[in-house]
Amino acid sequence: MPWKNQGGGPWGSGPKGPWGSGPQPVGPRPPDLEDLLRRGQDRLQQLLPGGYFSGVGITLILLIVLAFWLLSGFFRVQSEELGVVLRFGKHVRTVQPGLNYHLPYPIETVLLPKALRVSTISIGMTLIDDPTRRGRSIRDVPEESLMLTGDENIVDVDFTVLWRIKPDGVGDFLFNIQNPEGTVKAVAESAMREVIGRSQIQPILTGARNVTEQNVQELMQRTLDSYGSGILITQVQMQKVDPPAQVIDAFRDVQAARSDSERLQNEAQTYANQVVPQARGRAAQILQAAEGYKEQAVAEAKGQSARFLKVYDEYKKAPDVTRERIYLETMERVLGGSEKLVYDGGSSGQGVVPFLPLNELTPKRAPTPGQQSSGGTR
Repeated sequence: MPWKNQGGGPWGSGPKGPWGSGPQPVGPRPPDLEDLLRRGQDRLQQLLPGGYFSGVGITLILLIVLAFWLLSGFFRVQSEELGVVLRFGKHVRTVQPGLNYHLPYPIETVLLPKALRVSTISIGMTLIDDPTRRGRSIRDVPEESLMLTGDENIVDVDFTVLWRIKPDGVGDFLFNIQNPEGTVKAVAESAMREVIGRSQIQPILTGARNVTEQNVQELMQRTLDSYGSGILITQVQMQKVDPPAQVIDAFRDVQAARSDSERLQNEAQTYANQVVPQARGRAAQILQAAEGYKEQAVAEAKGQSARFLKVYDEYKKAPDVTRERIYLETMERVLGGSEKLVYDGGSSGQGVVPFLPLNELTPKRAPTPGQQSSGGTR
């Protein structure tokens, strides 16, 4: 006999379990869905006079739906975003951060790109998770960083590009390029290789980093503008510029030798700058002294010549008087500064005679430049 024909199964009639009682309810019963729908319909009928399908009811329902549809056009733009409003897929305007409104879907839609955020792209290096250090470490990417310079040297360049969306180019950014980050990275690598290929390795490694960064930024901006990308390059930063790891030790030795050579040249130039002006000064002093002596000698010669001519003129007028005068002046110059002793020139044999000490009675005069000194006695 089947169990369903037995009155309550083998334990008797009624819905009883094996221990003589029926199933016990566990927790509150869930609400009945049909009951909820029926109650909602009753309340709606009370609010809508004349029933659902009356003209007033239909109009009220349509107004409520229209109000919700119109209210769906409100949207909020975050601080790093710009709102791009599309009307049937065409860009019509751009709105700033804050609460804004557009015509409800499907008339207008809005896109919210993070146009005010500055993004960063690294070329030649990448960040990887390092579980040993509990953080992230930098790994070199040689296929991106190794570049050939204009003097046929290889240099390892790691750099970072900072970029953002132009405020007036959000539409171009959304509709003209498909992969913005990949585009910026490819353009950055191409521009850096072009600038490095036109430069020498020595300026790149020493003092020309700022010039290289500026040239790369300008070249990237021109290329992206030609694409109509709507991207603005804010800065290019060169992180590491070194020769390849295989030759870096030898390159550093060359750099040290070049530095020593420049230092010695600077010291020699400093010494030359100190000695040459001194030698030129001494030479100028000697030339000026010689020029002064020349002028003095010429002037004295001219003076003596003029004096001789005047004396000669007077001699022609009175030869005897002039001859006597010249003799006396000459003797005065010769004997003026010498000691004088008077000897008896006779044959009396008395020896030295008393004399008058003329030199002690008159003050001694210094000899003139043209006067001859006599150390003997007369």
